[in-house]
Amino acid sequence: MDVIAWFTDPAHWSGFDGIPTRIAEHLVLCAAALLAATLIGLPIGLYIGHTGRAANLAINIANIGRAIPSYAVLVMLLPISLGLAPTLGYSPTIGLRIIPTFLAMALLAIPPILVNAYAGLQSVDRDLIEAGRGQGLREGQILRGIEIPLASSVIVGGFRTAALQVIATATIGAIVSYGGLGRYIIDGIARNDLPRVVAGAVLVAGLAIAIDLALAGLQRLLTPRGLRRPTTRGFTELAEVPQPAAGGGV
Repeated sequence: MDVIAWFTDPAHWSGFDGIPTRIAEHLVLCAAALLAATLIGLPIGLYIGHTGRAANLAINIANIGRAIPSYAVLVMLLPISLGLAPTLGYSPTIGLRIIPTFLAMALLAIPPILVNAYAGLQSVDRDLIEAGRGQGLREGQILRGIEIPLASSVIVGGFRTAALQVIATATIGAIVSYGGLGRYIIDGIARNDLPRVVAGAVLVAGLAIAIDLALAGLQRLLTPRGLRRPTTRGFTELAEVPQPAAGGGV
């Protein structure tokens, strides 16, 4: 009941510490980190998936990245970010609050995006690729016209995994004074305010579920009908397509 009372308190829906503001801060950070991770991980994944070059090296590095806790990355980046503030000319406040959290979340999101892009291209039937080459298609045309469309659902699956990990883990940014939904959890612990802590956890879970449902719908739309299969529960699952398991941790 205390948690319900917390949510129904009008004071928690306005101001700099209001729920809309904290959700916006959380989404901005997550979106920026996912964009940066996509710009880095997706091209690498597509390249190694199409050419097969340096695939083992890239996948192994990505897997090592999954094994490093995001909290450890945040702690390691914090003094570096603060130390570079005078040299690069940005505010120490930005170096404390934003940059370490952003970089930690971007590094967390790169492995699933990279690995799923590679796995998606590897799942494409080699006969289709050879048929395209036989018709005189260039490698770029094969990648854009055959491989990416057929692998799009697996690629989106990697982005979906990355989004869930980042949304859930971005709460640690509150430790270095960043905003977002993690503020409710960290501040609640500091004040011994259990309803605030639970409310923060509920908001993070709700946001993660909402984003996951949206990306699941997109993934389903991008799945070719021949790879869909109905289940007894009324959902649609992908047919047997290799999708790397999600990893990483806080």
